[in-house]
Amino acid sequence: MAGALDGIRVIDQTQVMAGPFASMLLADMGADVIKVEPPEGEQARHVGLEAAPGVGTSFLAVNRGKKGITLDLKQPEGVAVLKRLVATADVLVENYRPGVAQRLGVDYETLSPINARLIYCSVSGFGQTGPYASRGGYDLIAQGMAGIMSATGSDGGPPVKVGVPVADLGAGLFALLGILAALRARRITGHGQRVDTSLYEAALALSAWEATEYWYTGEIPKRLGTAHRLNAPYQAFRASDGYFTVGAANPKLWPIFAGLIGRPELTGDPRFKDVGDRVKNRPALEKEIEVATSKETRAHWLAKCEAAGIPAGPIYSIPEAQADPHAQARGMVQELVHPQAGRVKTLGNPVKLSRSPAALRAAAPLLGADTDAVLAGLGYAASEIASLHARKVV
Repeated sequence: MAGALDGIRVIDQTQVMAGPFASMLLADMGADVIKVEPPEGEQARHVGLEAAPGVGTSFLAVNRGKKGITLDLKQPEGVAVLKRLVATADVLVENYRPGVAQRLGVDYETLSPINARLIYCSVSGFGQTGPYASRGGYDLIAQGMAGIMSATGSDGGPPVKVGVPVADLGAGLFALLGILAALRARRITGHGQRVDTSLYEAALALSAWEATEYWYTGEIPKRLGTAHRLNAPYQAFRASDGYFTVGAANPKLWPIFAGLIGRPELTGDPRFKDVGDRVKNRPALEKEIEVATSKETRAHWLAKCEAAGIPAGPIYSIPEAQADPHAQARGMVQELVHPQAGRVKTLGNPVKLSRSPAALRAAAPLLGADTDAVLAGLGYAASEIASLHARKVV
């Protein structure tokens, strides 16, 4: 079946996480994504674990389904090749620090006259404007400056980074949103445009509830562990062999849950009468609930909650999460074949389209694997391609 983005060509000039994640999702949806790397390869090829010599697992994680070319943009001939590629493209995604693209001669102002329909997406640490625009950006820095770390962790404990890189991945998703919106707008106007997002703004945008709590109460949101800011009980509880989560905060589910754990008298306790009381007295509520839950296994309580219609779930490790039959049934763990690493696992695409479904077509490309084919498709003769190789432009 045709992909939703068949016929859309994307130039991916990004590295590490946020930009590659966005362009990988475009590739899943059928876009022809051409990853442009410097001759030595992008950073993620060389950091962390290796699936095979020179094959970084970080690179594999967010670069499936792409073609790979190398291009030295510090040479005028390399910039000329990119401009020729831009003339055929719909989207370009880059994550240079602001100012670098302009110095290289591959910024939006330079490239948009070549292709008026080009959508040029920039993903940076702090965006293209503002007092911090020139700073380098990392997920850790964005989480801290957006307030996320101040609201994460245990009550009374130190600030904690969210375990997954939410600022990086959030910026990738917001970039994807901007690109798709710009493609839709282009159908009306016939013109491309600049898309500008950042790790910092993604982290700020994801703190919607915490920001609202501060605006309307005047109180700084506190670290609550696994608990919810507005509901209780809505958190993790200790069983005899681990932890499980429960969402039983509304007036219907709270008495059912209290009875289920053998503590129906809790519903009559004035400290826990309504949700506001339970939120206010959450530490005492947690202690009372765990008196019961700590006596039986996680599986015991999950089965009882399931039978009673109370939302609940186990707290899994990463391998447990991947092995869950529902994750398997939804296609969220798949395998692809890599030329060097052999069969490699990859996470599935979480968006299911009925008529034009996402498809995981290939593992991440070898460095420069498609350079010659892409150049030939741009009209370069074999002798010209050989010359570019000889001069180390590609």
